Amino acid sequence: MAKTLMIQGTMSSAGKSLLTAGLLRIMRQDGYLAAPFKSQNMALNSYVTSEGLEMGRAQVVQAEAAGIRPVADMNPILLKPTSDQGSQVIIQGVHQGNMTAREYFAFRKTLIPLIMESFHRLEEKYDLIVIEGAGSPAEINLNKDDIVNMGLAELVDAPVILAGDIDRGGVFAQLYGTVMLLEEAQRGRIKGLVINKFRGDKTILDPGVAMIQELCRIPVVGVVPFMNVNLEAEDSQGLEPEGREGKGLVDIAVIRLPRISNFTDFQVFDTVPEAGVRYVGGACELGRPDMVILPGTKNTIDDLLWMRGEGLEAAVLRLASAGVPVLGICGGYQMMGMTLSDPAHVESLGGRVRGMGLLPVDTEFREEKTRSQVKGVFGQVGGVLSPLSGLPAEGYQIHMGVTEKRGSPPGLAQAGEEDGKWMPEGTWQGSCYGTYIHGILDGEGVAAAVVKALLEAKGIDGAPEAFTDYRSYKESQYDHLAEGLRKHLDMSAIYKIMGVKR
Repeated sequence: MAKTLMIQGTMSSAGKSLLTAGLLRIMRQDGYLAAPFKSQNMALNSYVTSEGLEMGRAQVVQAEAAGIRPVADMNPILLKPTSDQGSQVIIQGVHQGNMTAREYFAFRKTLIPLIMESFHRLEEKYDLIVIEGAGSPAEINLNKDDIVNMGLAELVDAPVILAGDIDRGGVFAQLYGTVMLLEEAQRGRIKGLVINKFRGDKTILDPGVAMIQELCRIPVVGVVPFMNVNLEAEDSQGLEPEGREGKGLVDIAVIRLPRISNFTDFQVFDTVPEAGVRYVGGACELGRPDMVILPGTKNTIDDLLWMRGEGLEAAVLRLASAGVPVLGICGGYQMMGMTLSDPAHVESLGGRVRGMGLLPVDTEFREEKTRSQVKGVFGQVGGVLSPLSGLPAEGYQIHMGVTEKRGSPPGLAQAGEEDGKWMPEGTWQGSCYGTYIHGILDGEGVAAAVVKALLEAKGIDGAPEAFTDYRSYKESQYDHLAEGLRKHLDMSAIYKIMGVKR
């Protein structure tokens, strides 16, 4: 059976996901077959496995760092917020419907057998499992029937490392307060402390490190510096509104929808120095970019109405009429159509609304969810993005709703099916483009072709200096993360905590 280690944090965004990914990379480099596990994840960034099951992208990143194929057992429960009070509930990769927070709180204890079922399947296959907690274990109002922090650590008998975020200030209070709010048995599970995101001269911090070890009677197994590693963020809190504006020759504006999902679709532009990506939350911020992207969303109709109320829809329509290319992915594609209807109230409002009218398609939301991986090629694309023609169009679809075309507009891509047939996917009209394929920009040469087309539209010649392979780029980032953690974590102590003989 696998040896385990659990990474918990003093708060959300303390760096649990990054530490987990880095440790898994180190373990892979040290010759171990290791896997990530997070019993419950709340995020709008999700992924579809080769089996057609849905899971959080944070565990996909961690699986990539470990050099293994992501499977839904690594994240058996995924909650995708649809409103301030409710979420879509996905269990072992399958959509189960929507629940309010109170409904789910009463329901979650019944999920323990399924969580353990997923964990045991991983335990039988891997040498080591690094488990990520959620939020903080010291949420005393939630500790009863906990299934994601100390409750899970007890279920799987995992030792815990507690990470605090010094970048936000008060790290010693974070660590001490968290430890002291735990029950004695839970406190005994914490075998090491990590001070994360440190900037400055460590010798100035050393007296505090000595004192917190004495106060908590738990060793500090690492002081990790703030690391410049470009990995996918777990949720939109990690987005920087200013993005890379002014740092590239082309200006790509992504509309920051209130329920934005899968914003990781655009991270590939980080490999193209000429690309500047920024996230726009208001019409006054939009200006005149070289391209507008409408991203995915967990609530298409609500977010379209938000755009309409903020004046963003009108601003995007003016840009489109002036020839500025507009790309919609998933929910953004649905918004660009003629109508959106929700007779079954799959989304919060239901009803029928007018779309943006940029593409000749109509969308009806239905309770069945599409989940599939896609492999294909871009078709004969026209307009500004015509250089995409013939390039790989690969990724995954994950949406609720059926989109039908009016007339016979061209497909944006041709996607292969199991029976060997090629079917049109998405559509384009003028310089407006829509697709359901998440990750479509990650294909080899695709992001560079987009930037090249935008450069040419501005009268700038020359191919962009793209990293040729996005997967290779990500591999280099995982290695960079592991190299930094090796320098600042006591890996001998961590392996000893796990009971691993090196």
